[in-house]
Amino acid sequence: MIQDIAPKKFHNEFQLKKPNENDRIAVFLKNNILIKEKDSHWQLPKRAEIENVLGHSLTVDTYLFCIDQDSYYLYSDDPGAWEAWDDTKTDFRWVKMSGLRAHADRELCFVVYTAYHLYQWYKNHRFCGRCGAKTVPDVKERMLSCKECGNQIYPRIAPAVIVAVTNGDKILLTKYANREYKRYALIAGFTEIGETAEDTVRREVMEETGVRVKNIRYYKSQPWGIDGNLLLGYFAQLDGSDQISLDENELASAEWVSREQLKDMDDSFSLTREMMRVCYENGRSV
Repeated sequence: MIQDIAPKKFHNEFQLKKPNENDRIAVFLKNNILIKEKDSHWQLPKRAEIENVLGHSLTVDTYLFCIDQDSYYLYSDDPGAWEAWDDTKTDFRWVKMSGLRAHADRELCFVVYTAYHLYQWYKNHRFCGRCGAKTVPDVKERMLSCKECGNQIYPRIAPAVIVAVTNGDKILLTKYANREYKRYALIAGFTEIGETAEDTVRREVMEETGVRVKNIRYYKSQPWGIDGNLLLGYFAQLDGSDQISLDENELASAEWVSREQLKDMDDSFSLTREMMRVCYENGRSV
C-alpha cells in the first residue's frame, strides 16, 4: 500500500524550520499538484528548481514532514499566481490528484496525498470557526490558534471503513455513482457520531446494498490523505439473504463476484485492492 515505504521512514513530527534550496515543495492549484517529470520519472520539484523557472524567490514557510532526510514543504503564496503559468515550456506539469495514482510510484502518492491532507486543513482553517478572526500557526506543535478567542485547531482525521463482504467463494463488489473512479471497489463509508467502527460496517453494508453481515473482523488500516481519511479495513460474512437492494445515490452497481475474478486486482496501492487479493488467495477462509 502507499504507506509501505520501508526501509525509508516517515517522520511527521512538527518542526519549526525553513527550507533549503534542495528541499521539495508541494504546490497545489485547486485539485492539481505540480510535478517535475524527468526521464519518465515523477517527483516533487525542489525549491531551487521552481525559483529558477519562475525567476523569483518563493514564500515557503510551512514545513510538512520528512521521509528519511528529505524534507517537504507547502507552497504558501497566493495560488492564483500559477493560473496563467505555461507548463508546456518546462519539465514541470500539472497533474490532477485523481490521475496521480495511475502514473506515480507509491512513495510519491503517499507524499502527495499526505501533503494534500495538510494543504486542505491549512486552507480551510485560515479563519476561526468560533469568532471569525484570522488564525495563526503555532510555533511548538502543528496547530492553528485564534488570538482573539483562544480557539485551538488541530488537523482533522476522519475514520472510515472499507468492508469486504464474503459469501462462500464470492465477494460483494461495487462501483461508485457519480465519481471519476470507475473500477471495482468495496463498500465504504464514514463513521458517524456515537458509532463504533463495527456499527459503521453493519450500517453501511445495509444502507448501500440491503445486505446483513456477521463475523465482522478487523484487518488493517491505511491513511488516505486525499480525502483526509483513516481507512479501517474489515472482513465480514453474509448473514441471511444475498439479495441486493442498491442505493443508487451512492452506487452505480453492486454484485457478487467469484473469487477467481479477483486474481489481478491488487495494484499494491490501496487497502481496498489488497483486501481483494487476500480474498483471492484465501477464499472461504477469509
